[in-house]
Amino acid sequence: MKLRSYKINLDRIGITASTLCAIHCAALPFLITVLPMWGMGFLANEAVEITMIAVSLIIGIWSLSAAYRKQHHRIMPILVLISGFACIAFGHFSGIELLEPILIPLGGFTIATAHYINLRMLKSCPIDHQY
Repeated sequence: MKLRSYKINLDRIGITASTLCAIHCAALPFLITVLPMWGMGFLANEAVEITMIAVSLIIGIWSLSAAYRKQHHRIMPILVLISGFACIAFGHFSGIELLEPILIPLGGFTIATAHYINLRMLKSCPIDHQY
């Protein structure tokens, strides 16, 4: 009988979390009027947004820093991650409401791209990338 080995892949979790965050931020302006009817009004809460951003930040830093230190030693994924969080921070805290629905989803997809780049770099490394 074959035993399966399950390992946590932080980049895949990061891609999922960042993409969900981007979709949430992009769709929220359109859904804000119907969410309470569906019993999902809590999704429009700022605490939910901050929590999603914090989770993406923690996973991103953890995953990309570990890969940088132990594996590929390339800074490109980290720079893409920083630019994604810069978009989110500027969109969320600038006070320019016109930019918020554009920059925050863009930042989320940029963070997902950083994880994707990191995952590709890890797969091209000769060393087994279990961390």
